[in-house]
Amino acid sequence: MSLQAYKTAAARAESPREMEYRLFGQVTRALVHASTVDRNDVQTRIDALDWNRRLWSALATDCSDPDNALNKPLRAQIISISLFVNRHSSAIMQEGEDFEPLIDINKMVMQGLAGAQEAA
Repeated sequence: MSLQAYKTAAARAESPREMEYRLFGQVTRALVHASTVDRNDVQTRIDALDWNRRLWSALATDCSDPDNALNKPLRAQIISISLFVNRHSSAIMQEGEDFEPLIDINKMVMQGLAGAQEAA
């Protein structure tokens, strides 16, 4: 089986929650790695932070859609987290802040996604 065929089959077998979990896992691993590289490895750090920002921005955009099925308080919390992620990412690069809060947030979301999957 070719790699593309495998990827296609895997994508069809995953539920949306499983895909979200996998994506959060990939982004979080990139953040963990970026947190361990030398501060002079700006490209690795920026790439991980940008990927995480884009993920949270997409979630916030989705939550701002009035047709989104999530309840309004949860949507507002996701948008707030997205804003925090954006600010903290800038602080990491400009002020040397720690990656840990972003990693912790993503891990908590992953735990929620895994718990929701087990309950389903």
